[in-house]
Amino acid sequence: MSWLLYALITVTAILTLWTVLVALFFQKEIRAAMERDPAARNSLEVILTYAGLHALVFHRVAHALFKWHIPILPRMISQLSRHFSGIEIHPGATIGEGLFIDHGMGVVIGETSSIGKNVTLYQGVTLGGTGKEKGKRHPGIGDDVVIGAGAKVLGNISVGESSVIGANAVVIKDVPANSTVVGVPGRIAMREGKKISGISLEHTALPDPLAQAIDKLQHEINLIEEHMKHWRKSQGGQNKP
Repeated sequence: MSWLLYALITVTAILTLWTVLVALFFQKEIRAAMERDPAARNSLEVILTYAGLHALVFHRVAHALFKWHIPILPRMISQLSRHFSGIEIHPGATIGEGLFIDHGMGVVIGETSSIGKNVTLYQGVTLGGTGKEKGKRHPGIGDDVVIGAGAKVLGNISVGESSVIGANAVVIKDVPANSTVVGVPGRIAMREGKKISGISLEHTALPDPLAQAIDKLQHEINLIEEHMKHWRKSQGGQNKP
């Protein structure tokens, strides 16, 4: 029984140390999870069970080593994080405070990606590169951006602050601030040109600009048909003897 007691004490000590360090250095990330996830019941649950937070902890260590030009080890840490969390963040990626990765399985963040403050990513999001060029080849994400489940943001483009990327959208062009993007390829739908206060997590209830264009076209067709009916009636009245 002595070895079992020793193992229990060791595990308890490791979990206690982990909890204290994460609570100390990741306060804004923990607060973000509590504010944006209705399933989060308390901070301890977030610290011990949230894969998105765990991935950020590993990334902060790997990123520091990457900046110090230490070879191999940063990539090994990121791959270890990927194995346990299902989230792959390249050590070179720059991530601001308050990032919340909800669920997180399948999230990929490329080497030259930059993420602002208070960003929210859902499962399956890819911040990827295009081509084989060196240098900046991944997107830059502004503050307070929400990127929906399965969305892909590709190439050296920028997504302006307070924008919302709809679920499964594929974004390949710059996105202005305070915009929504939906569809494949992503189409921009401005929210009445007004800035939305706070962070909106409604990444599925978004306008569809293609459907709006079709509705407008149908409306124009209905007007033309109505005019044609009146014209035919008037012509028929003039042709009577």
